[in-house]
Amino acid sequence: MTDLIRNPVFVLVRPQMGENIGSAARAMLNFSFNALRLVAPRDGWPNPKAVATASGAAHHVLDYAGVFDDTARAIEDCDFVFATTARGRELTKPIYTPEAAMTEARTRIAAGQKVGILFGPERTGLENDDIARANAIITIPVNPEFFSLNLAQAVLLMAYEFSRQEGSALPVDPGLAGAEIASAIEIEKLGDHYEAELETAGFFFPPNKAALMRRNLRNMWSRFGLTRADVQTLHGLLRQVLRKRD
Repeated sequence: MTDLIRNPVFVLVRPQMGENIGSAARAMLNFSFNALRLVAPRDGWPNPKAVATASGAAHHVLDYAGVFDDTARAIEDCDFVFATTARGRELTKPIYTPEAAMTEARTRIAAGQKVGILFGPERTGLENDDIARANAIITIPVNPEFFSLNLAQAVLLMAYEFSRQEGSALPVDPGLAGAEIASAIEIEKLGDHYEAELETAGFFFPPNKAALMRRNLRNMWSRFGLTRADVQTLHGLLRQVLRKRD
């Protein structure tokens, strides 16, 4: 379990091929990573092709992989989440290079936070609803005429970049000193609270724009970098407004 503290959690969202999951596990173990989570793998789980491709010791990464129905549940215990994507311009979020992202990850992990990295399906990448739940985006500076990376390649690149910085000093952001960062599940529940009340108030109108409005709200909450105290304040603020209205 110490790996969940020392290294980021790698989350493969709706992976399509068992072979790619196995290759990603091998890439992780190359750099001593073993915290793998799978969201709704297309061909179910366990997957014999993933085990065959992982081969050797890497099958242990698969043995202990967590399997989740959706992205929200897979990251609910994370304090900060990156989404790897070549897109994301529709959503306002900080965009990191791999090097800068893994520096940020190391800083946060050194401060006791849990960091997750989302990787999307092989053919389509992450959907905006997945990206909206991340705090920041990682975009790999590759050939703009051919920006598609194999899933295992993307995993390997992030694991390598994180490991490459092993000897670097790990500063702690003084702006967060003494603050407990809100976890993904706390952010998710805050979003649920506001969505429910806004739905009752008729905010999501017209109906054809409701899904986009909800996604933009989710994106906003995750972008703010809220502390647990912030979340409690926002819950309390909404409750008080509703009491006064009633």
